[in-house]
Amino acid sequence: MIVEGHVTHLLLALLVAAGAAESDRVAMTVQAEGSPVTIDRAVVLSAADGPPVLRYAATNVTDDDLEQFTVIVLVFDPAGVLKSRHIAPGRHLLDARTTKYSAMVLDGAPIDATDVVVVGANQAQEVGSDLWWRADLHTLAEAAVKSRTP
Repeated sequence: MIVEGHVTHLLLALLVAAGAAESDRVAMTVQAEGSPVTIDRAVVLSAADGPPVLRYAATNVTDDDLEQFTVIVLVFDPAGVLKSRHIAPGRHLLDARTTKYSAMVLDGAPIDATDVVVVGANQAQEVGSDLWWRADLHTLAEAAVKSRTP
């Protein structure tokens, strides 16, 4: 049986073993007000013979365990126009006040070296609850990209 954390480590090890990390770059992060999850340490890892992979840390900033949360990645061209959107399958269990590392393959559309990659948590559900916290991060991501575009 492979545990989710072990899958992430295996994926990252395979990228390193391929020896083809051409260019790794930091992804911008955004966070909606009241988000129970923060995303940081987001890095896009590139390999010569495969799609880019986003590695990130997700932290539960609440005192409640989360049953699941989802991560969205928005890719903008240098002019700030949205090129693609990637949504990770729901990430399972994030204990209160803990951090979990994960990875996401960005294979929906090509990502050019000049593109801006923005990531954030857009949904979360507490353990034992039917209610979801949700946020539309598109506007926040656009503003973040435009603020750094000359």
